[in-house]
Amino acid sequence: MTKPAVFLDRDGVLNIEAGYIHHVEDLHLIPGVAKAVRKLNDQQIFCCLVSNQSGPARGYYGDNHVQALHRRLCDLLHAEAGAKLDALYYCPYLSPPEGGTDPEFTRWSTWRKPNTGMLVAAAWEHDLDLRQSFVVGDKATDVDMAHNAGCVGILVQTGYGSSVLSGAYQHHTRPDYIAPDLAVAVDWIFQQMGTL
Repeated sequence: MTKPAVFLDRDGVLNIEAGYIHHVEDLHLIPGVAKAVRKLNDQQIFCCLVSNQSGPARGYYGDNHVQALHRRLCDLLHAEAGAKLDALYYCPYLSPPEGGTDPEFTRWSTWRKPNTGMLVAAAWEHDLDLRQSFVVGDKATDVDMAHNAGCVGILVQTGYGSSVLSGAYQHHTRPDYIAPDLAVAVDWIFQQMGTL
């Protein structure tokens, strides 16, 4: 029996957008996100991180640093609200034209948003129904990935969300819903799940 999921981007959705985070202690949660994730947990909705993390490909830091950032993220979610992510997926790869320099991580990848590789992998490994699932992100590429996989795409106005809407960042996209932050997005998801 497949189940719906809520896929969450990381930077600008869960933690405060701070560019490439070189020091683990500089990762800080956006206010209210831990409680929002906990609400998903309490309803037993599968909650999954999906994040482009090109720092290793750009040679800024190693893959182990990305994993350390994710440990801090999970620790902060748990400490603040007893919240947890059911799975974490991220893409450390970047193609040469996009700026990849480290040979270990410089390649084209189906996992890099707006491609759907991370969603497909999660669905395969955890029996998820992508057509009943939601993606919450702050970039046009998050919404595009959602639609490419048949998910509902929600744009939050934290992070780069407002810049996407104004046309100042990336490109115009057509989110299924625009929320000021993750907490409002989660409430809307619950409303939709009542009608799915």
